[in-house]
Amino acid sequence: MNTIKSLLFNRFKLILILTASLALSIVLLMIRAKITHSFFFLFLVWNLFLAIIPYGITTYLSSISKPKKLVFVFWFLVWLLFLPNAPYIVTDLLHLKISSNPMLWLDVLLVTSFAYNGLMLFFLSLSDMEKLLHQYINKKYITSILLLLFGLTALGIYLGRFLRYNSWEIIHQPSAIFTDIFEIIFKPNIEAWVFTITFGSFLAISYWMLKVLKEKATVI
Repeated sequence: MNTIKSLLFNRFKLILILTASLALSIVLLMIRAKITHSFFFLFLVWNLFLAIIPYGITTYLSSISKPKKLVFVFWFLVWLLFLPNAPYIVTDLLHLKISSNPMLWLDVLLVTSFAYNGLMLFFLSLSDMEKLLHQYINKKYITSILLLLFGLTALGIYLGRFLRYNSWEIIHQPSAIFTDIFEIIFKPNIEAWVFTITFGSFLAISYWMLKVLKEKATVI
């Protein structure tokens, strides 16, 4: 408990800013609902909640000096299962094409705000996991693992957005999910491959760009 308190204290400024950003998204949603008398984008709140879960898991793991390997593997798999939910919100921008709000800029700002928070939660959680992986895996393998994680995340987003799978369906109907993944990999599916490669590349470049900016800020 003391370790968790210490971690939260050290991250106080980060958590404060993140909370303010999350609150702004909710306020924008309330303003939109008040103006349009519609709760069309209310689903974004649930998506944001799912996006918080991976960061919650890595925050918990980071509060433990060094989790036992089996404990770490268990939480890593749970984390990986929920990880795509964070950047998934970016694809909610697709809903803008069916928006009937005459103040379209408000909808753009609203969805972008939620998507931005999803991305930040993804990058923060991945940064935590990268540090945790250094405790168990040789440093020379970390980059390869990260590249694999970007690809798996992008594939998970594709499965959620276009095939409409949820994270927990890996337990309810694993055979259906793995059958679809098999078909994507071994049968021609240009859209799935293009989406996975391009979205995965976007996540990878964005993550490493933020790391460089952080290192530069530290030097200054």
